[in-house]
Amino acid sequence: MTHAVVSTSIQPAAAANNMILNPTVTLEGHDKYIRSISYFPDGRRMISGSWDKTAWQWDLQSGKEIEEARNVCERGIWAVAVSRDGRWAITGGGGLGHGELKVSEVKTGIVKLFEGHSRGISCIEISPDSKFFVSGSWDRTTRIWSLGTGELVAGPFESIDWVGGARFSPDSKKLAVKSEAGKCLEVWDIHTETLDVRVGEFGETPFASAPVFWTNRNKTIVASFTFTLDDATTIYEFNALTLETVGAPFEAHTKIVRGLALSLDSALLASAADDNTIKLWAFESRQLLASFNVRTPETLILSPDSSQLAYTTGCKIHICNTPLDVLASIGRALEARGSASADKNSKLNRLLNSPAPRRSSAVRRHQATSPVISFAHRPPPEIYPEQPVLLRHLRKILRLPSRVITVPLVWKDQTHDPLDVCLFILNHSLLSRRSLVSSPLCLPSPPTIFSRGRP
Repeated sequence: MTHAVVSTSIQPAAAANNMILNPTVTLEGHDKYIRSISYFPDGRRMISGSWDKTAWQWDLQSGKEIEEARNVCERGIWAVAVSRDGRWAITGGGGLGHGELKVSEVKTGIVKLFEGHSRGISCIEISPDSKFFVSGSWDRTTRIWSLGTGELVAGPFESIDWVGGARFSPDSKKLAVKSEAGKCLEVWDIHTETLDVRVGEFGETPFASAPVFWTNRNKTIVASFTFTLDDATTIYEFNALTLETVGAPFEAHTKIVRGLALSLDSALLASAADDNTIKLWAFESRQLLASFNVRTPETLILSPDSSQLAYTTGCKIHICNTPLDVLASIGRALEARGSASADKNSKLNRLLNSPAPRRSSAVRRHQATSPVISFAHRPPPEIYPEQPVLLRHLRKILRLPSRVITVPLVWKDQTHDPLDVCLFILNHSLLSRRSLVSSPLCLPSPPTIFSRGRP
């Protein structure tokens, strides 16, 4: 499909001078690359997933890990997400021969395993009503699951390339899917499970996993993308119906974009790239508000109220206050939109006029009717949770915590060898005790080259 520019009335402003970004907090503890981070909705906690096979939860007030909430996985973690109601925390990982998808109930610590992907999980997104989530994988599929029942409720949606990003539309009727290479973008109808439109093609290039976003207008999509053989160094806004580009692109990065974040009000856009910069943009005007020199930034996110920017470099997480002049620019942009943004403007004004050092504060969300996701009818899978006698003995011997569901869900048409279950449990126990003994199910950690190429 040939892309076309629908509107060119918005032109980007001149590039901002590069500055130094000074973190207020740096979180350290992971042994290997951190591949994904996500704020909790209160803005006071964060979850991180790493190649060291662990997911940590952080208390951002103290800057320390909440140790009892640590989640140990079989393989490296590539994606994490937290639901908007704060009830669920999800981790996704794996490798070329196995996808690992785990959902933790934050309050109880109960863990559920979701099986279906044949390769590693690259991205996770939770629906606005916190009832469903979508997982994207290197097996070229995305799947939608029920958080409550653990059932696969839609999909697999089959793409032509490895999936690097997936996102529900604000009304939860559509699904945007972007490839790892940033050379293919798709929109799917969730109810009918059919492809609405696709632009681009399969592309061989270093993978980035930069996420894809819907704007709050529900009509456009934002993604780093390339229409050529080059790396995806440019960010575009797309018409969701046609996938034609809308307005001027965000052009300033000179190397592949690896991190992307859009504020909840679609006013502030943040991007990180291999050109060793993080850039902040006014979304509507395309104005480049600030550019910071940061060595090898990977992933980045905005806090729920946009007062903070968090990004990763290697094994560290850096948290910075969003510059006041940037917040002021966004406030003026919101003011220009009209009275609909009055509430957001008042929050920004409080941040701008506060004499105390800023920390991400709790975000009070207005109770509103969440969009209802409509799925095509499908018979529910049958799950057999019975545990063999040998497993019960192993639980006693190894003293495994009862809150962890250690047996993967078994679908009606699948079989499990009892010895497979035993090996799974032994491996989990060794990992949970942080043993130095290698388990047969523990694969070697991904080589460093993975940070700049496909595994």
